[in-house]
Amino acid sequence: MAEKQNNFDIVIVGGGLAGASLALALADSPYKVAMIEAVDAVATSQPSYDDRTLAVAWTSCRILETLGIWDDLSSSATAIEEIFVSELNRPGKVQLHAPDMGFKNFGSVIEARAIGAALLNRLETVSNLSRFCPARLISMHTGEDEVTLHCQLESEEIKLTTRLVVAADGARSSIREMLGISTKIHDYQQTAVIANVTPEKPHKNRAFERFTQTGPLAILPHVGDRCGMVWTVPSGEEQTLLALSDEEILSRLNQRVSPQTRELLGSFVKIGRRSSYPLYLVQPQTNLAPRVVLIGNAAHAIHPNSAQGFNLALRDGAALAEVLIEQYSGDAGCAKQLQTYDQWRQPDQRETIRYSDGLARLFANPGWLAGLVRGGGIALHELFPPLKRKLALGAMGFRGRLPKLARGETPVNAKVSDNRGQKA
Repeated sequence: MAEKQNNFDIVIVGGGLAGASLALALADSPYKVAMIEAVDAVATSQPSYDDRTLAVAWTSCRILETLGIWDDLSSSATAIEEIFVSELNRPGKVQLHAPDMGFKNFGSVIEARAIGAALLNRLETVSNLSRFCPARLISMHTGEDEVTLHCQLESEEIKLTTRLVVAADGARSSIREMLGISTKIHDYQQTAVIANVTPEKPHKNRAFERFTQTGPLAILPHVGDRCGMVWTVPSGEEQTLLALSDEEILSRLNQRVSPQTRELLGSFVKIGRRSSYPLYLVQPQTNLAPRVVLIGNAAHAIHPNSAQGFNLALRDGAALAEVLIEQYSGDAGCAKQLQTYDQWRQPDQRETIRYSDGLARLFANPGWLAGLVRGGGIALHELFPPLKRKLALGAMGFRGRLPKLARGETPVNAKVSDNRGQKA
């Protein structure tokens, strides 16, 4: 069988939310970009474009807006204006109100499927992008100046060469495995059950998170006065929740939420289709290899208790695009550029991972000392506005240096722009 060959500057392996958003951020750049995706290029079949409701942080909303897809999302986005945090069987609670902190909202709740559809629609217009889908990566060989990838594209075998490979192929990254990158994987022994639920009263853009020893229960505002439910349970118990009748699971949910939630939302009276996914911490020893960089869940799959997984991936992609564009040298896989990116992103990645993992372990600890720390921490955040503001800003994505896309600006390489102007 004849082998087709294609040469690129950047090959993104993985067309989920992380890979697709990076491809869009590289639109109109001087790079020739390819994206390899194993699943048919429709939002209904792409596994990362599922029914999960994502809490999209304020800075992430700005990234999506700067990328030009917010108009496609605004009708399906629900702003979060208040957040209520509490712990089961303890009186302490924290209430965050966006206008009190000078913001209209903390971010928005959007279904992953809606973001996926908007990204895929916009990628159709990107002139410097070639998409290979459905295609499966068979092997990869890294040389001094380029990387060679062999892929199965339907019945054909194709060869791609590139200066840089971006691994956006998920928590079980095949590229990470091919490179032999040592990876810390911690099984939280928890599973998230997700569904849309409808309360008796309007949610009024309020989000609720209740921490328990078996995992958090989050209720997020959604379109049409629905709410997104993320109910974390010990692994194995999700099968019980999935098998219950609608009436039975609603009864359990109404008993599980906080009294404040019941007071403000009333009882939950309807539930949609339920699904589940196990929770792990995936943390590679490094996110870099010669001419390869990991992003998204390939670089850091984290617990959803702080709703930062997608937001962290989006900031990573925005920062990587900025470095590649503004430090354009003709070689996207230049070690200096990749190190610049990695050094920029490491503090945000470490802090976000430490925070989400720390919460998961702290609230799972049944000891009295852990309980004292939890209760004291919640009380301190409610009593001291500076702590509350720091908590809110972190959740909104204000962690260290922000990428330009998160500030409403588009990265530009002045030298390339000047050369293009002279040629014109």
